[in-house]
Amino acid sequence: MNAKPATTLNHRIRSDIEGRIRSGEWPPGHRIPFEHELMTQYDCSRMTVNKVLTMLADAGMIERRRRAGSFVARPHPHIEQVALEIPDIPLEVAARGHVYSFQLLSKRRRKPRRQPNELEIAAAGTLLAMHSLHLADGRPFALEDRVINPEAVPEAVEMDFSQVAPGSWLLQHVPWTRALHRISAIGADELQAGLLQVAVGTACLVIDRQTWRGEQAVTSVRQVFLGDSYDLIARFAPGSR
Repeated sequence: MNAKPATTLNHRIRSDIEGRIRSGEWPPGHRIPFEHELMTQYDCSRMTVNKVLTMLADAGMIERRRRAGSFVARPHPHIEQVALEIPDIPLEVAARGHVYSFQLLSKRRRKPRRQPNELEIAAAGTLLAMHSLHLADGRPFALEDRVINPEAVPEAVEMDFSQVAPGSWLLQHVPWTRALHRISAIGADELQAGLLQVAVGTACLVIDRQTWRGEQAVTSVRQVFLGDSYDLIARFAPGSR
């Protein structure tokens, strides 16, 4: 091989790869050429190639997978919610190139706890309660605790929510006329941390939301997102009140 300044080669290889990624020529999930292919293309050592790929991985531009090679990184399944809109988490996650999945941890009919939202949801005496986990690429993304008014949505009682996230199903089948959002921040407790696979005390964003159809309460949900997974966005126009 011809002797070439390592710094110049490193910069050239990195610039070439970054350029292909930023231009979209190599989209998320695209496999980067193997190390031996890059060695041949740039007439350089494996150490040079490995150093460039390590820098790109540290910058979050590529993912290195043992025995499989290097791939263009997919953007974090981060949700940006416009105020007053209700996001469909499966669609939001999939739109960012990730594989969405859902785990129903529990589903039961029960009496309400002494909380205003649950008492309103269970106007007829009972409510449908579900505890579940949203995942992106098989990794925990958000916890969800939801209660549904069985009088407002009787078909939900028999619905198999192990196959479809209840939030998505409700958005598709049950119209709502108004909603209330509450946003807060917490440190994950032991149970939440275990399910989200993070350390106890990890920063999380909590979204509490209740929806109504007319004057009838439909559902109330608490979603706990990892702190780097969610933004609430509000847009305003000049003169808006």
